[in-house]
Amino acid sequence: MKIFKLLILFGLFCFSCVSNRQYQILQKNDVNKRRIHSDSVFRSYSLSNFEYKIQPNDILSITFESLTEKDFDFLSTKAPVNFNAVNVGGALLIGDVVDNKGEIPFPVLGKVKVAGQTIFEIQDNLQQIGSKYLESPTVKVRLVNYRANLLGQVNKEGAIVFNNNRVTILEAIGLAGGFTELADKSSVKLLRQNGDKVDVIYLNLLDEDFVNSPYYYVYQNDVVIVPALRQRSYQKYFYQNLSVLLSTISIVLLVLNYTK
Repeated sequence: MKIFKLLILFGLFCFSCVSNRQYQILQKNDVNKRRIHSDSVFRSYSLSNFEYKIQPNDILSITFESLTEKDFDFLSTKAPVNFNAVNVGGALLIGDVVDNKGEIPFPVLGKVKVAGQTIFEIQDNLQQIGSKYLESPTVKVRLVNYRANLLGQVNKEGAIVFNNNRVTILEAIGLAGGFTELADKSSVKLLRQNGDKVDVIYLNLLDEDFVNSPYYYVYQNDVVIVPALRQRSYQKYFYQNLSVLLSTISIVLLVLNYTK
């Protein structure tokens, strides 16, 4: 019986031991070796110049303003839109879908190529085209369905629509409520559309060098899957079933004693 109790205690110890290094994101080995000075820059990283380029099936909200009289302004702006209130399904109701050829149709102007360009490049191009027909036009372009799907060990799974197109993986996870206690941050899976194929990338968010990764920023329609730590899942289910296990063992021991 004493051996049995020792085995139970040993099991509890094993299931509860998980290194803190598996929890803290963006770690660096030299942090413990170097003296950290308060209110000073410890290290700097040069971020990549990320600019998202429009793709087919993106949804754009394009508005024109000009000094042309309203009766002659065929590109006049629609009612103002609260982009912060736009959800995944509502984007189709307030924007224009980029077709498979990368174009969007306009009255009089016809179809205009927008795929492969940034938001600001599209604005400049449309402003040049619009100036041929309107007086001092101003164009505003917004990508209204810039989103990613966060799945697995995050506190709020599902699709998230961003109000800007420069969002990091870490920011996206934060918007999903952050990691759960079971999250394995060393092997986060990223599914990214690349033309007619899907790339699968594994990210180690425990490493501070992730800041320099080409996958630091979220792309349109990314799927981020956070797996569970094996040790923590064992621990969770071990404690949940511990009372059942002990009750079963007690019954077995009683039966064995009774049959002797």
